[in-house]
Amino acid sequence: MKKERPMTAGELGALVRQRRKELRLNQSELALASGTGRRFISDLENGKESCELGKALKVLAGLGIEFVRQPPSKGGG
Repeated sequence: MKKERPMTAGELGALVRQRRKELRLNQSELALASGTGRRFISDLENGKESCELGKALKVLAGLGIEFVRQPPSKGGG
């Protein structure tokens, strides 16, 4: 059975950028809607690993991206 690896900061950023563009929002509009700054959106989309988790979760929620908490499978660590 193949173990699924965690999402990287770069992959999360690409997901955010893709969804923002689908919604036809620019970075400033997304920042305003999610209570963050345009620079934060840029950093997040570019995969900056030190982005604040709380702000990132607000951005995901604003884009309608559901963050699902799932414990590791038994024996998978």
